[in-house]
Amino acid sequence: MNVLLVTYGTAGDVHPFVGIGRALKARGHSVTLLANEHFITMAERSGLGFAAVGRKEEYDALLRNPRIWRGVAGALELGRQMVAAMPAQFNAIAERSPTGQTVIVASGAAFGARIAHEVLGCPLVTVALQPALFASLHRMPVVAGAPRIPTSTPRVFKRLIKGVVYFLADRFFHVARINEFRARLGLGPIREPVADWWFSPQRVIGLFPDWFGDPQPDWPTTVRLTGFPLYDEREHEPTLAPELERFLASGEPPIVFTPGTGMMHAKRFFATAVRVCGLLKRRGLLLTRFREHVPPSLPSSIQHVEYVPFSVLLPRAAAIVHHGGVGTCAQALAAGLAQVVMPMAYDQPDNADRLKRLGVAEVVSPGAFRPASVARRLQRLLKEPRVMERCADLARRLSGADALTPTCELIERLAPTAAAHPGS
Repeated sequence: MNVLLVTYGTAGDVHPFVGIGRALKARGHSVTLLANEHFITMAERSGLGFAAVGRKEEYDALLRNPRIWRGVAGALELGRQMVAAMPAQFNAIAERSPTGQTVIVASGAAFGARIAHEVLGCPLVTVALQPALFASLHRMPVVAGAPRIPTSTPRVFKRLIKGVVYFLADRFFHVARINEFRARLGLGPIREPVADWWFSPQRVIGLFPDWFGDPQPDWPTTVRLTGFPLYDEREHEPTLAPELERFLASGEPPIVFTPGTGMMHAKRFFATAVRVCGLLKRRGLLLTRFREHVPPSLPSSIQHVEYVPFSVLLPRAAAIVHHGGVGTCAQALAAGLAQVVMPMAYDQPDNADRLKRLGVAEVVSPGAFRPASVARRLQRLLKEPRVMERCADLARRLSGADALTPTCELIERLAPTAAAHPGS
């Protein structure tokens, strides 16, 4: 089977696809990752084929734009970029799709994959990394920049709110430009890309467990949940660097601070992190590839590291303060850590809300992300036995869990010989 993995976003969005790709390759399939050329090294050292969809300069320019982390403004900008990538995604798929041999596995953000499915007839699997992608009248996602909708809200008002959200989302994703491209390929127009079009009509795989994102009655019937993939390139860095190992061994477990792999505007985040550690008299570890964001002079109790696989590092930590990306949430849950989450945009507020409901996290808005406020939340979490018990319980649930095998099996069922049975 020829599998094309098509994704869009930062390393947190790409890692799960590389994990799926490695698992599929180990099962004997030909696998190619289609992503921005920024990720060519990640793909190649994982043994996957690679096709660049977008230049590295475009990726860097997007991350340097502070607007992408600002709620509505960010959604508008990201939607524009996603639509701009659509033709290149389609062309790359068309060039690599032998008739009757290809299965496309894509994120909902890869609009070119959905169109290739319609034009070329290749089976399509949509991968949803987070439950926020599934709008539901039973449990509405928490949306950045919008008030939270209580479960008890009357259904008629929820329908109205859902309609408004879809209307705005379709404007964000420039439905007119999608339809212009579809028309050039002989396809009819669509009206609501976010309502259901960006999901495959054959199979949708949710890469999270049901206790994190419980399926709702009005989710698409094609959805299957397989669990957190927990892939972070550990095979390339199975042990800690000597300097970091010495730091961890020299005192109590540190608090880890990370604003996400794609965050290029984190000076205030890390300045606050240093002051939080001072207030709590705790050790800290600052994770970012952008050294210029870290205060130039750090006390010996705080260390900066560019990147460490979370599965190697977090079992050695005391707690984590982060942005709410679903991959970070999952790794922290697997390590049994209490979490303070500062969600900014996209799925982050919904992920943070789910962690809080699970009893393992506190949430602080970017505007309230100040040393005293963060320190209070961390202290509360670390001193509450019920929180620690809950963290340990969820870590046990994830211990030994294998999401990649059932994910591969669902993909294999859509191989061209099985494409007529999408509900299996």
